[in-house]
Amino acid sequence: MLRFENLGKRYGKHVLFHGLNYTAGNGCVALCDENGSGKTTLLAILAAALDADEGEVWLAGHSLRTDPLKAKAALAYVPEDCMDYPQETGRAFLELVALARNTTVDSRALDLASRFGLVPHLDKRFEQMSLGTRKKLFLTATLIGAPAVVIADEPGNGLDAPARAVLIDLFKTLAADRTVFFSSHDLALARACEAKMISFADM
Repeated sequence: MLRFENLGKRYGKHVLFHGLNYTAGNGCVALCDENGSGKTTLLAILAAALDADEGEVWLAGHSLRTDPLKAKAALAYVPEDCMDYPQETGRAFLELVALARNTTVDSRALDLASRFGLVPHLDKRFEQMSLGTRKKLFLTATLIGAPAVVIADEPGNGLDAPARAVLIDLFKTLAADRTVFFSSHDLALARACEAKMISFADM
């Protein structure tokens, strides 16, 4: 469901990575590498938030280069800081995601929001929320519609122990019939999600 070939990114003369190749089907994959290795940049490229300098990405069989609308429609993205919508309330954000995916915020998403303890925060703006609360809202949005690929950058950051347990259950549930590709410095979290752990050396 997620495939990339010959991906490369550089900043000026500095080559961050070059010639990356990987294919992932249903299941969890955790990119576990050292800080500064390019994890956040790679995930942003896979989620169409940043352009690669070379190579191509396919999401659910659709190329980000030649068929970007269909590719992006197959994606749910949880960025590192989750501050893409500072003025939106949590409730409005979930409704925006549902509108973009031609669906509604259904009972599954609302139940997940409740399990994450988000109900008291839904009418706050993102700029008023902690990192953990913002993360939980973006994670809740992965259940809206049926995105085939979930990409998450350090999804455990800012979460307390009860929220981590909900995250682990969520990723294991999603992985049954879709691709969950996430970065993490937390090997315990990756193991709990039953993720295949990889590094840049594996690509």
